[in-house]
Amino acid sequence: MKQEKTTVVEHHNFQGEYRILRLSAPQIGPMVKPGQFLHLLIPHYDRSILRRPFSIYKADADGVSILYKPVGRGTEAMRILRVGDPVDIIGPLGNGYPQQAEGKIPVLVAGGYGNAALFLKAKELPVKGVAFFGGRTAQDILCVDEFKELGWDVRPTTNDGSLGTAGLVTDAFDPWMKEQNIESLELFVCGPNPMLKAMGDRAIERGFTAWLSMDKNMACGVGACLTCVIKRQTEQGWEWARCCKDGPVFESREILWDE
Repeated sequence: MKQEKTTVVEHHNFQGEYRILRLSAPQIGPMVKPGQFLHLLIPHYDRSILRRPFSIYKADADGVSILYKPVGRGTEAMRILRVGDPVDIIGPLGNGYPQQAEGKIPVLVAGGYGNAALFLKAKELPVKGVAFFGGRTAQDILCVDEFKELGWDVRPTTNDGSLGTAGLVTDAFDPWMKEQNIESLELFVCGPNPMLKAMGDRAIERGFTAWLSMDKNMACGVGACLTCVIKRQTEQGWEWARCCKDGPVFESREILWDE
């Protein structure tokens, strides 16, 4: 983990209301592993002293990119960032997705712009499989061409039926799952908590592995404030786990959703 004072090298509309912010980060970029995140101090936003967590979409030796949607005052304040503006970031933070288990078939499952957090994993995995992307409308299904170029079979679902299967991501996943050798599946999942729980429940019921990137507010990003804790199963019962420090990625059997 490093703190790096960076500059904006690219900032533009990506699709619909979604935007891409590219930062020069020669110290942090080479350290990034799939599933990790950044903590960004938003310039020109004096109403909050807290940094904001963002999944890392792309990373290389020169810098990092995040894919975001302005949904609140903090992300709205990011709209005015221009090339050359200074930005202060801490990262990479958290424990990302593990290496693929030998002999397993990888499956990606994303809700909303959760697929941005899966892009580095999709690129890293030696075996390409099926990627299930869910969103409200066609405008919310992101990066399809990028994943296809990597060799993934992308299967979108939309709530309004404007692209792919109509309904939730599980409406496309469940019929496909019934035709598979369940024990060989290994899922890498990112999205809103209801979707994470749905996929985790399926993994537990059917006996396959699912790695879930938990969606919790992370105020400090380094495990100090305890605002992002969840209950994690242990041999003795349970313990508090910090999503920012111990996660954000957990195996589905670790998470106690109903406690």
